[in-house]
Amino acid sequence: MSTAKTSSSVIAWGGKAVEDVAGNVSFTDVMSEDLAKNLQTKEDLSQWPELTGAGVMDEASGGTLVQETVSDEMLAQLLQLQFDQEYDRALGKEEAKKNGTSKVGVSLSNYRKIPKGSFLDEDSDSFDDEEWDKAHPNWDSFESAEKETPVIPKSGYAKKGGEIITKHDTVITGRKNACKAMQLEQLQIGDGGGFDMKLSNKVYNNLKTFSHQEQKRAARLNDKHEKATSTMAIDPRSRLILFRLVDNNILERVNGVISTGKEAVILHAEGGKNEEVIVPRECAIKVFKTTLNEFKTRDKYIAEDYRFKNRFSKQNPRKIIHMWAEKEYHNLSRMRESGLPCPEVVLLKKHVLVMAFIGHDGRPAPKLREAILSTAEVDLAYNQTVSMLHKMFNECHLVHADLSEYNILWHEQQCWLIDVSQAVEPSHPHGLEFLYRDCTNVSNFFQRLGAKDVVSPAELFSSVSGFSVDGLEADVLSQIRDYERNEEHLTVSHPDQKLYPFDYCWQKSQEARVQQKVESQKEEGFESEEQQSQQ
Repeated sequence: MSTAKTSSSVIAWGGKAVEDVAGNVSFTDVMSEDLAKNLQTKEDLSQWPELTGAGVMDEASGGTLVQETVSDEMLAQLLQLQFDQEYDRALGKEEAKKNGTSKVGVSLSNYRKIPKGSFLDEDSDSFDDEEWDKAHPNWDSFESAEKETPVIPKSGYAKKGGEIITKHDTVITGRKNACKAMQLEQLQIGDGGGFDMKLSNKVYNNLKTFSHQEQKRAARLNDKHEKATSTMAIDPRSRLILFRLVDNNILERVNGVISTGKEAVILHAEGGKNEEVIVPRECAIKVFKTTLNEFKTRDKYIAEDYRFKNRFSKQNPRKIIHMWAEKEYHNLSRMRESGLPCPEVVLLKKHVLVMAFIGHDGRPAPKLREAILSTAEVDLAYNQTVSMLHKMFNECHLVHADLSEYNILWHEQQCWLIDVSQAVEPSHPHGLEFLYRDCTNVSNFFQRLGAKDVVSPAELFSSVSGFSVDGLEADVLSQIRDYERNEEHLTVSHPDQKLYPFDYCWQKSQEARVQQKVESQKEEGFESEEQQSQQ
């Protein structure tokens, strides 16, 4: 192939003139990559004159731009440029940290040293693979497949060669589903454009449903930053209290959740070594739930308790939770002083109560409902439960108010009382009703187990309280409510004369009932005499 021998330049591709240093340029030189790079560099310099003094061309490296550092002024400018770029990177990190996942972001672009989008901005002139993919989103398998696939008209089918392709074609729908799946939020599918990805309708619908559920879940978590203590979760405030207990060497380690109830989450922990607080080797941490719906019916246990009556307020539910935890702390302390078998309290921090662990090596003692008992153990458990009812009412002056097989633990041939946050004193307006309900639960449970000498709820109530009642359950409840109403009336009308409310009111109520029976018997007697006289 002939070349121009005397030409001082060669017209290259695109009409650009290339200087001919040797005088002769072959076709191979024109098609070489080095010459193309050199031409591209010169074109960049012509478009961006800012580089015109910022460096020199290195012919040995194929025409790449090499920064010139001979001049002190140029060296200072390059160092300043590097400093500005580092400053802008740190500013970008701070901006991302402040914004986080918030929908409303704070922009710090006005404080940048290098304007965003300028030639010297690192983000604007970096053309790596990721930037190239963002700049050319259609250069993937979806784009090429779309070009190959015929356009389906409104009729629903199209001809390609000798075949008829419908809009329900599995290949077409699979590619469309894959393309739509790439746009689903809360899903990290990856680069599906690197290969011919196809998804069936069933798979895409499942992914779409999951994406919507995750979006709703993320919205709930974002809207409610302080998540309440729920079934198996601990809110941030509770976690902070636990961290402080560990930092103060009160606890050595918190192992995890061992039980959940209607009012709290129970965790197992290992006791630490603290000089001020005596901590057992194994501890049970009771974190009271902070969800408001759990405490809608708990106000009656606090509002009428004279220990907390003046501090009770429905307007602040968090205070109710703290009072609920404090109530259990005081009740357990009183029961422990009276010699009742119950967990020993260690300390109370707001709504987190630390107690001694009833169990062994991290395994909690089973509830009486779940324990496997022999016939002798059933009788022993019944006698112990009745004894605890007597001692709790007469010596400790408390009514459990929620005593059942679920709130009694069986450990080392002994019944242990737990969950006493709702326990009230006998002077509570509904104290006797709560006691009768406890007696009913105990009597019914042990009757099902087949314990010996199990008495009826009314007999057990009379044995514990000392007040005689008779009749069916409705009659017993009616008698108890009459007594409680008389007590409340005495409290309102003569608050200073209420010295012995139980004995006085119960005696009055019993006298009224006896008087009523006597009158009814007299009326029956009169009716019988009249009938005899008429005969």
